[in-house]
Amino acid sequence: MEIGNAFTELNDPNEQRRRFEMQLAMRERGDEEAHQMDEDYLRALCYGLPPTAGEGLGIDRLVMLMTNSKSIRDVILFPLLRPEGPIGIADMLRAATAHDGRE
Repeated sequence: MEIGNAFTELNDPNEQRRRFEMQLAMRERGDEEAHQMDEDYLRALCYGLPPTAGEGLGIDRLVMLMTNSKSIRDVILFPLLRPEGPIGIADMLRAATAHDGRE
């Protein structure tokens, strides 16, 4: 299960220039979303960008672990994003009625 997503930033100016050049080639072939060359950014990278990284931790995923939920839809805070019948609710109801002796 993914609890958070980690990332690192590209801080090698030569590699970044190569990638910008690839984007320029894609733009010339008609890709309108391809990036243009950013010389200011490349110059800043040449001065030195310290290694950067980060991690995005999802509270909803931690709640999944704490509640032993099978799906993120069972614990999501935004009701409009939930499906009509949350996954796992039928099993929880069966377990609750079996525990109460109603079956």
